[in-house]
Amino acid sequence: MMNKDKFDLHIKITTTNDSNAIKALKTRCQEQGITLTISQLKQAVSKGALWLTRGKHTQRLRRVKKSLIQGDELHFYYNEKVLASEVTAATLVSDEQDYSVWFKPYGMLSQGSKWSDHCTIARFAQLNLIPERAVFIVHRLDRAATGLILIAHSKKATRALSAMFENRNVDKSNLAKYYQIIVHGDHSKNAQPQVISSDVDGKSARSTFTCLAYNKNKDQSLIKVKIDSGRKHQIRIHAASIGLPVVGDRLHGVADESETQDLQLCAVSLSFICPLTDIKKQFELDEHLRPLLIP
Repeated sequence: MMNKDKFDLHIKITTTNDSNAIKALKTRCQEQGITLTISQLKQAVSKGALWLTRGKHTQRLRRVKKSLIQGDELHFYYNEKVLASEVTAATLVSDEQDYSVWFKPYGMLSQGSKWSDHCTIARFAQLNLIPERAVFIVHRLDRAATGLILIAHSKKATRALSAMFENRNVDKSNLAKYYQIIVHGDHSKNAQPQVISSDVDGKSARSTFTCLAYNKNKDQSLIKVKIDSGRKHQIRIHAASIGLPVVGDRLHGVADESETQDLQLCAVSLSFICPLTDIKKQFELDEHLRPLLIP
C-alpha cells in the first residue's frame, strides 16, 4: 500500500488529454487513491516537488500551465514533512549584480533535493532579488551552519567564482574565509594561534584557531578560525580532535540531551580578488549575526 504522506509518481505523457502538469498529476493521484487537492498539488509544485524530463534534459517544473507534449515524463516527489518545513529568512548582505552575498540562517540548505528546494538559499535568493535573476551555487555551508554565502547569477560568474574556491591554494585570488565558533572548554590555554593539520576523511586539511574570549562560568571559548582547505565538516572535526567540540555539534561533539543550542559555527568574513573585475572584495558579517558568548 502506498504511503500517502511520502510517495513519488512517474507519469509518461502519451496523449494530449494530459495537456498540463496539474491535470496529469490529479488524474494519476486519483488512480492511486491519493486525495490531494488542486491547491495542495500547486503548492507542492511551487516548492520544487515536480520535475520534467523532455528528451535528455530533466529540470524542476514550476509553471503548472506549461503545455506538455507526447514523450514528456513528469516526476512528482511528495513528502508532506519536507513540504511543511519552514526556515528563517536569509539576509542580503551585498548585491554585486553578477553575484550576491547573503547571510544564511540556521536550518536553511544550500541546495535542495528531489523532494523540494523551498528551504534553500538558492531559491530564497531567486525569489527575493530585484530584479530576479538566475541563481547558481558557488560554495556551500552545512544546514546547521550560519554565515556568509555567495550566489552567482550567470554561468560565466559561476565558472569564475567556483574556480576561485576550488583552486584557493594555487591561484592569485587571495581568497580568505574566516569563521567564528563557540566550543566547550578553554582554548586560551593552548598555543595561540593553534594550527591543526590532521587529515579529514583521508585528505589533507589545515585550520588555524585563535581564541577571542573565554567564559569561565560556562567553560566555553569563542574562537576565530581560518581554513586553508575546504573539507566537509573540517572545522567541527578539527575542534573535536583537540578536545574542544563545537557547541551544538551533535555529530562530532556532545551527543546527549545536555546539548540544547544550535550549532555555534558561523562564516563571518569573506575576501577575495573578484575574478570578473580584478577588484578586491571584502564582506563582513554584522556582530549581531555572529555567535555570542553569553556571560
